[in-house]
Amino acid sequence: MEKKSSGKIIAQNKKAWHEYFIEETYEAGIELFGTEVKSIRAGHVNLKDSYCSIDDGELFARQMHISPYEQGNIFNRDPMRPKKLLMHKREILKLLGLVGQKGYTLVPLQLYFKGSHVKVQVGLCRGKKLYDKRDAAAEKQADRDMSRHVKNQQYAD
Repeated sequence: MEKKSSGKIIAQNKKAWHEYFIEETYEAGIELFGTEVKSIRAGHVNLKDSYCSIDDGELFARQMHISPYEQGNIFNRDPMRPKKLLMHKREILKLLGLVGQKGYTLVPLQLYFKGSHVKVQVGLCRGKKLYDKRDAAAEKQADRDMSRHVKNQQYAD
């Protein structure tokens, strides 16, 4: 179920693309308070070390840092509190079964606006080994070298 984000991207978890193989992606809503939404609109969110867990049939994003809103005073919430993700029950149960398998985890990949709603792209991921990371880096470097060579050939002609 590959779903692309169709709105303005707020934050991306680039570390997840380096650390994991992304098997599938899912779109989920996120339960936020007013000052958190204002802080997200200002771009004060970090997904770097975040992950998702399923507790009592509910999906939560953990370690997602949303900085306190500057003008939020007493209404600001704890920046590291677990945020409930909103998905259909059958999707959560499917993910619970998949996460139970060896080596799978759920990771928030990006946060974006879809209309006026904040959405989270959650990835079903499998961890990379060190040699996989090296292969990916070598492949990326080879692509860069190839495109640089093609570009130089175009200007030489």
